[in-house]
Amino acid sequence: MGADRMLPVAHRVAERLVETHDSATVRLEPVDAALPAGRPGQFCMLYARGIGEAAISISDADVGGSLVHTIRDVGAVSRALHGARPGTTLGVRGPFGTDWGLESTAGQDLVVVAGGVGLAPLRPVVLGALARRGDYGRVVLIAGARGPDEFLFRDQLARWAARDDVEVERTIDQPALAWDGPVGFVTEPLARLSLSPDRTIAFVCGPEPMMRFSANVLMEKGVPAERIRVSLERNMQCGVALCGHCQLGPLLVCRDGPVVDYATAGPLLTVREL
Repeated sequence: MGADRMLPVAHRVAERLVETHDSATVRLEPVDAALPAGRPGQFCMLYARGIGEAAISISDADVGGSLVHTIRDVGAVSRALHGARPGTTLGVRGPFGTDWGLESTAGQDLVVVAGGVGLAPLRPVVLGALARRGDYGRVVLIAGARGPDEFLFRDQLARWAARDDVEVERTIDQPALAWDGPVGFVTEPLARLSLSPDRTIAFVCGPEPMMRFSANVLMEKGVPAERIRVSLERNMQCGVALCGHCQLGPLLVCRDGPVVDYATAGPLLTVREL
């Protein structure tokens, strides 16, 4: 791995869109040299000067030379990145890691299961499938959030739900005023879903318990673990498989992930010590 992969490349915040009370989407444009285009599922290391770096998934992979990231404010670094206003310069390294492999799923039914901010790395899967809608069978999106105001990309979700060539179900964890949709975890609509296991590819992202339970529901329906793809999250600090902070058993998530099939991830996610 070349030393240049460790040097942040200057990008300027071109746009910032508030998604929820603690999440925002930023579009970054290169100040000088552009980085390679990211693939759906990959991540970049974003650097806030004087504060630090954080691994952030790409939330739109088809925007020319720009990079789009949706950032949740959960700590000092992510707070600085989340709050970066247009004109702010950030450092970017990447893109890194494995991708969802959407191009390998042509002819298949796609089931996308997103929990909370897990919709951010999955949005490029939906966008890619809808951009080439004729290449796929059914396209199903199940998105969960804590409450109605916690959904990312609310306007886009509404547009997708209005289409007749994609099935969208949104569910919230607990009842809320002004919400007449389903209440419950994403596993509930997933359990009700009728599917063809031999032609289904599932993409799952969210908290680890949600991914485990969702994968179990899918496997109970006959979907092989090899056909279930999940995105792992660990403490990725270098992005280039040098520091070892993101180790998960035999995997270095920044190199071998974040996207892996559940046949690989499942046994590791059940080991408490990992």
